[in-house]
Amino acid sequence: MSSVLHCKQLSKSYQQGDIETKVLQSLDLEVEKGELLAIVGSSGCGKSTFLHLAGALDLPSSGEVLINGINILTLSDKERAAFRNQNIGFIYQFHHLMMEFTALENVAMPLLIRGDKPKEAIAAASNMLTEVGLAHRINHRPSELSGGERQRTAIARALVTEPALILADEPTGNLDSDTAEQIYQLIRSLNKRVQTSFVVVTHDIALAMRMDRQLKLDHGKLALFVEPKECE
Repeated sequence: MSSVLHCKQLSKSYQQGDIETKVLQSLDLEVEKGELLAIVGSSGCGKSTFLHLAGALDLPSSGEVLINGINILTLSDKERAAFRNQNIGFIYQFHHLMMEFTALENVAMPLLIRGDKPKEAIAAASNMLTEVGLAHRINHRPSELSGGERQRTAIARALVTEPALILADEPTGNLDSDTAEQIYQLIRSLNKRVQTSFVVVTHDIALAMRMDRQLKLDHGKLALFVEPKECE
């Protein structure tokens, strides 16, 4: 099975004056088609930096990022933006919806940006919102939606282009336990239906353990994550 995401010797450092801060160090990772991967780690360990590199939002200090065999670091800024739009979906803890637009318009936006005809984009967005259980809320703006509904709208937006890869940064971190469970079930069902790969960065150990595979980011490198045992 070919990998959807392949990071090779990925490193990222930041220079401030004479001080160099190494965030990621020679990180290697392969994510297969349809895989649900959780990455856990303490605050400041580099999880968000990793997602930015894997999602072609930032460039590494060294190493390579391949998505469906394409080295995204060889693309121009314009080519990378178009590649992101067609191949990668992003889900954030704070949804990042555009407040002046309806749920339908928010979800249709990635399709309109890539040049789809408005009628086709609206139809696809409507179908995806129905898929996530929001058919009755498509004409509501984010301010009129609950936290869970906003996150489901964000998931619909991420999936509407049928990307190969979804990168999720704390997708349940701002939700109550019942709503977080609904979001997990939605991710799992959509993953099975469309075989999109998910890389989920989370502090939620319970959520992480329900993914297909768990890794821990520590000191700039990935290692197998072992669930901590409860104290007796």
